[in-house]
Amino acid sequence: MPGLSVRLLGQLAITRNGVPMALPASRKLRALLAYLALAPHPVGRSRLCELLWDVPNDPRGELRWCLSKLRGALDTPDQRRVRTQDDTVALDLGGCLVDALEISHAATHGIDTPDAERLRALAELFAGDFLDGLEFERNPHFNSWLIGQRRRFRSVHTAVLERLVASLPTDCDEATAHLDKWVELAPFDRRAHTTLLASLARRGEITAAEKHLAAAAQLFQSEDLDFVPLRTAWRMIRDQQSAASPRPQPACRSTASQLGATLDLGPPDSGPLEPSHASLAVMPFIEESGLRGGLADGLTHDIITRLAKLRDFFVIARGSVFALADKGIAPEEAGRRLKVDYVATGTVRSMAGRLIVSIELVEVRTARIVWAETFERRPDDIFAVLDDVGDSIVSSISVEVETVERNRALLKAPNSLNAWEAYHRGLWHMYRFTQAENETARHFFARALQLDPTFARAYAGLSFTHWQNAFQRWGDRDRESALAFESAGQSLLVDDHNPAAHWAMGRALWLRGEQEGSLGELEQAVKLSPNFALGHYALSFVHSQSGDPKAAISSSDHSRHLSPFDPLLFGMLGARAMSHVRLGQFEEAAVWALKAAARPNAHAIILAIAAHCLALAGRLDEARGFAAAIRKTLPDYRADDFIGTFRFEPDAEALFRQGARRIGLG
Repeated sequence: MPGLSVRLLGQLAITRNGVPMALPASRKLRALLAYLALAPHPVGRSRLCELLWDVPNDPRGELRWCLSKLRGALDTPDQRRVRTQDDTVALDLGGCLVDALEISHAATHGIDTPDAERLRALAELFAGDFLDGLEFERNPHFNSWLIGQRRRFRSVHTAVLERLVASLPTDCDEATAHLDKWVELAPFDRRAHTTLLASLARRGEITAAEKHLAAAAQLFQSEDLDFVPLRTAWRMIRDQQSAASPRPQPACRSTASQLGATLDLGPPDSGPLEPSHASLAVMPFIEESGLRGGLADGLTHDIITRLAKLRDFFVIARGSVFALADKGIAPEEAGRRLKVDYVATGTVRSMAGRLIVSIELVEVRTARIVWAETFERRPDDIFAVLDDVGDSIVSSISVEVETVERNRALLKAPNSLNAWEAYHRGLWHMYRFTQAENETARHFFARALQLDPTFARAYAGLSFTHWQNAFQRWGDRDRESALAFESAGQSLLVDDHNPAAHWAMGRALWLRGEQEGSLGELEQAVKLSPNFALGHYALSFVHSQSGDPKAAISSSDHSRHLSPFDPLLFGMLGARAMSHVRLGQFEEAAVWALKAAARPNAHAIILAIAAHCLALAGRLDEARGFAAAIRKTLPDYRADDFIGTFRFEPDAEALFRQGARRIGLG
């Protein structure tokens, strides 16, 4: 057991070797300890004074006094835990047991993975709210931070209890105790109430269940929440319990699995399934003062609108999230009420001529932070800055949600996937960029469409697999081009406002040699959603060969700004390289081509771009190295293969043939 322990969940306490350490009766001291314990980096003294002292007497002097008392409680002769350097302060809590840090670490790695024993240990760490009993009325900055931390830890506590209940034997006393605590912490979570009602019914405590239902009804109605689903769930539980056989349930079966059987509404193959799209609520951002309004509200509205235009997932309307926020409902609780998969929250503050926007994306079910970022800009043109920050936030959220959903789909058995999951499984295989993986991706997109024939993005994904077959010469080019065009057309018929549908059609038209139509579709894609990174990349790709090379460079840069870790990043870089060739900027072309070839999923065509660009830049040894790498898998590869892959204008074709002759590919 660690010699030093710090408890932040409940009333703050420090113990050394099991002996409580006395602290002065100072709220500022306790607040300082908690803030530094959770700070990921050293904190400036000015920031600490701003957080904790609302009067101008001598905040730095009071800070020095607090630090001296912390040293007395935490430091030992052989280890200094309170560290000051230049004008910053930090705590070194290595080797200590800090309950809040243990919980934060578990939440970061997901609550789904620990076993029951670990979950029990986590649940025992929650001795109360974060810094229970500590209040600051005249320090809005610290108060805002404190409220946010309490909300976060309560949400993690709820997720731990839910997972623990699911992992324990049915209706044992321990599971019941955790269930009661879950309902107490999340009084508007229908899952908690339903699980408790099912448990009471199985124990034969029908009267207790009815009383609980009546109390829950009053609670929901007091907040104008829909109680009908919970009442309906109880009727199903009661009716099926009455009809159940008297045989005892196996003791090893969990409460969660029992509930799943109780509420089974039919076999999984009873008909086409809905795509079960991921859903997201963007809660109103908070201003520096802890209040809402102004830039924060405007940025929130802009992000909601942009995310909705992507049509990647369901986005809760502005009115709903603002109404819940006006009632003072915490974001995680709002997420449960709205039944969404993800909640995004943020803060907006100005400091020393900088606009700072911090944002978190939380998975509601596990309370896991799946993404967090801080954006800093100089507000020279506030509208341009907000536009730029909004771009970054929207694109990042889209990518992070897609990554989480894709990884989750990979962990499920293929025959158990719904349409949404099959689509994301297809994306994972599609981005491997091999012929075999492309065929597997095509299978999963087709499966998604079998389950939901109205899934526009699955049609776009299917079109992409046929496009790859044509582009990479993995199949008959004319046949695959026709299939890419047909699938893109189906995507447009399903949802003409989906940017991915127009993106798929633009690429399919490029295969058919219809450049004007291709550019028109791709421009419509980015018009529908200016944050659609693949639309900007495809514009760069088409312009790089026979359109405007300067426009291609601009579109390439913008696509990478929107999606800096995109699986198609090698293509964005390669398009920029080809554009520089057309501008006669061969050294720049070589630089960008090398960046493209360095991507881990770069395929042979990207290596060929690098070989030709390096040859034109006079870097012949490097160019021959890439040519040799290509011929290991494609022994007969020649300039005609490279030229035939693209649709270059005559001058560009002549340049690339010149480069090919220099390295023996002519």
